[in-house]
Amino acid sequence: MSERNCRFIFITGGVVSSLGKGITAASIALLLKQRGYRVTLQKLDPYLNVDPGTMSPYQHGEVYVTDDGTETDLDLGHYERFAGVSCNRNSNYTAGKIYSAVIARERRGGYLGRTVQVIPHVTDEIKKAVISQAEEGVEIAITELGGTAGDIEGLPFLEAIRELGLELGRENVLYIHLTLIPYLSASRELKTKPSQQSASILRNIGIIPDILICRTEMSLQEEHFIKLSMFCNVPREAVVEERDVENSIYEVPVELAEQKLDELILDRLGLPLSELDLSDWKEMLRRAVSPSGSAVRIGVTGKYMGLRDAYKSIFEAITHGGIAADVPLELIGIESEDLEGGDTSRLEGLDGILVPGGFGYRGIEGKMAAVRYARENDIPFLGICLGMQCAVIETARHLAGLEGANSSEFDPDTPYPVIHLMDSQKDVTDKGGTMRLGLYPCELRSGSLAGSVYGTGSVSERHRHRYEFNNEYREILRDAGLLISGLSPDGELVEIVERPGHRWFVACQFHPEFTSGPLKPNPLFREFIAAAGKRSLERHS
Repeated sequence: MSERNCRFIFITGGVVSSLGKGITAASIALLLKQRGYRVTLQKLDPYLNVDPGTMSPYQHGEVYVTDDGTETDLDLGHYERFAGVSCNRNSNYTAGKIYSAVIARERRGGYLGRTVQVIPHVTDEIKKAVISQAEEGVEIAITELGGTAGDIEGLPFLEAIRELGLELGRENVLYIHLTLIPYLSASRELKTKPSQQSASILRNIGIIPDILICRTEMSLQEEHFIKLSMFCNVPREAVVEERDVENSIYEVPVELAEQKLDELILDRLGLPLSELDLSDWKEMLRRAVSPSGSAVRIGVTGKYMGLRDAYKSIFEAITHGGIAADVPLELIGIESEDLEGGDTSRLEGLDGILVPGGFGYRGIEGKMAAVRYARENDIPFLGICLGMQCAVIETARHLAGLEGANSSEFDPDTPYPVIHLMDSQKDVTDKGGTMRLGLYPCELRSGSLAGSVYGTGSVSERHRHRYEFNNEYREILRDAGLLISGLSPDGELVEIVERPGHRWFVACQFHPEFTSGPLKPNPLFREFIAAAGKRSLERHS
């Protein structure tokens, strides 16, 4: 299928960042998919990093990893969770990735001596990235542009999508502008002027929005719709309100469907309108908003707990487990450094403890304190990536008698490197895109907890790590009560460990949160929350 057979939707943002373009794009994709269309999603980020893989969580939040091992923006997690699409290397392009391709082509002589310029060479590369979505069978490609209208670094991206409107034909291209309608409490009124100015910036570039989506805390009145229509040059029926949802981000698609946004989009693109079935989604939403079970308290012990975006997929996957169990969740973020002085009082009264992934030594001893507390108090435990490595180190130190055991990442001189650098990583010097990344298979041990959780003999999950379980310590750690229940097909890489006799104790080297969705929770999160729910019932009986 060529790009001429595919319709393209571009979603831009205005006034401020963090308006929720990713959730809006994902919600639109869900609605169109439920109407029978094959949809793809893409994020264009104007920053000069090639990808977010080397960026601090404080700068960017979590790094999301796709099946093919691409390190991407966290919005791709929303795409996959909402719409059930499978993202790949064509789903996230940064300015750094675009400029790298242009410069590499110039070095090879690919421009035949011409002066290389932002227009047309950089914009051509951006258009090529957008068109890469138009694979065989794709009917609608949705592209979200990071940043806001007016950002200097975003101008080449806006120019590129303007050119695509001309080249592909306006009947095949739809521009949606997501903007903010702020409420001024002093004057008790909503202000449309910032949105008018944001739309004006786009018009000056040559982009006239087809649909205006307005984020707002307060409901818009008819006068606001009329004013926005007039001054933003958008038909009245194409001005859509997106009010803050009260309980769950999974309410957004339903809210947009009630305003017939998907019908508006399909009509504008000249595509037939089939029936919309959101029954499964609405049942999931009922369980998310009004669960019938008893409350379950889950503690997440990490070192970026003041920044929830650093663990975006973790918290969403826990939520998916709560939906499956039909229980309300109380999610408690615990800074791992707060546990390093020996005070574990914050772990008291928890029904489950999760230790997520991460890098660097800061907070590691606190994470191991959380592992030990879960083990000694028979609390359901789930360790992920570094969380698994902490579980291995904790066993080595306190049950196997290996005093000073550690990971060589944190202590190169440890006498017992129970976690060490993977052989494939020993000659790697570059940081970006060089870890063990993406989907890899895992063989599960028959009769193990992991095997019963997944209900199969083998699974494939996504990875992002450099360090691994040191196989020299398999036997001594097994004798200390650690069961290796998941291995790579060649038997060399330890993927899952667990503790027989414990209520529920599983730790994995991979990242199961990346393959979890609200309609289909990852089995590890589903069963972890189920086990925590049983503990909650026991505590309150």
